[in-house]
Amino acid sequence: MSIRFAAAQVVSSVSTWGLKHVFRRPAANFPGKIALYVDPRLLANLRGKLTRGSIMVVGTNGKTTVTNLLADVLEGSGVRVVCNRTGANLDSGVSTALLHAKEADWGVFESDELWLKKMTPQLKPTYVLLLNLFRDQLDRCGEIDRIQDSIVEALAASPETILVFNADDPLCATIAKRASEQPGRERTRQIAFGVGESMGLAQNTVSDATMCQLCSSMFEYDFRQYGQLGAWHCPTCGFSRSELDYAAQNVELGERELSFDIARPQPKAGDAAPARPIRAAFSGAYMVYNLLAVGVAADLVGCGNDAIQAAIESFDPKNGRLQRYSVEGRSILLNLAKNPTGFNQNLKIIEKDASPKAVAFFINDKEADGHDISWLWDIDFEELSRQEGCVVFAGGIRGNDMQVRLKYAGIPSKVVKNTQEFLDELAKLPCEMNA
Repeated sequence: MSIRFAAAQVVSSVSTWGLKHVFRRPAANFPGKIALYVDPRLLANLRGKLTRGSIMVVGTNGKTTVTNLLADVLEGSGVRVVCNRTGANLDSGVSTALLHAKEADWGVFESDELWLKKMTPQLKPTYVLLLNLFRDQLDRCGEIDRIQDSIVEALAASPETILVFNADDPLCATIAKRASEQPGRERTRQIAFGVGESMGLAQNTVSDATMCQLCSSMFEYDFRQYGQLGAWHCPTCGFSRSELDYAAQNVELGERELSFDIARPQPKAGDAAPARPIRAAFSGAYMVYNLLAVGVAADLVGCGNDAIQAAIESFDPKNGRLQRYSVEGRSILLNLAKNPTGFNQNLKIIEKDASPKAVAFFINDKEADGHDISWLWDIDFEELSRQEGCVVFAGGIRGNDMQVRLKYAGIPSKVVKNTQEFLDELAKLPCEMNA
């Protein structure tokens, strides 16, 4: 053990104690941040705590949900897990999780897209699970090609790391192709997953990849799910969706539930492996992809379907993702959206519920949210204007901007200062209306 590493551990312990017992604050980032100043090789030194390896979860949408669900599956299988469950996804957050942990079998870590390349050289993850890529927080992340370059660099720095990627997303598939061409990765296994059939979804106007990045021709689709996801191919250069190693089949989307089967790889004998049925008491096409990613990763590390299903049934995110509350007899659904594609999928959930309802959109522009809110104009709010019996409110720091966007979509709305004011307004509406 080096002197730097020992000192970093001491500093982390002292700062953790101070945050929890003196300042009454969560210790999710700072202990790792200060320890990294003391020992820049901290993650490499902590990697030894993970006896079987680690999984890094990266992508624009769904990282926190997939990370926490996957950790639940592993723990339900009797596996010791280290996980940055709060979504602290920079090197400081991952370092803090490892500093606080005892020896474990697997690490399951959410990673910010631009920080992956800083962590992979030291952590050497067994798998990188790439969910999707959409334009998000342009003032911080820039355009998607910058993120792609960063992820390719990350994989090049860890040649033995297996990339598990959403092949329905041509932006992820481009990363997979580029990564396979990096020196040392020519023979590294890559695993493709996707939805094997059309989910029959109405299309939105937003797509972050309409053109092939190899030859600049327009993509063609056998079917499209949402955004740029689907069965795509380039008619000019032949670049196309990979053959799926894992495929979601028989997808059923209800108002408050979903189901599908995961078709697994065929064994060498050639006999079809049994499909894994997945059932969930929540809906959304994006959740099909999230649960598919969880199922694929769980299968790769040896978890059975019972553990996957049990984790889904007991899943309680407590982080603003599909959280349900009951307030004075009214059912309230809370969900997070931070880019046009994710927002449009949330609108699909609202549209599926034909009952009278109140909807509140709270928009902020703090550093964690992204200062640029021009993306509001890429959201298909016009679809919501066709909903009868829907009362709409706008709130947050940029509530007035939200109201203006809704006005141009033909949706009258009222600005509320905060959630309490919204709940007060909700109480004045007919009792059968939920939110």
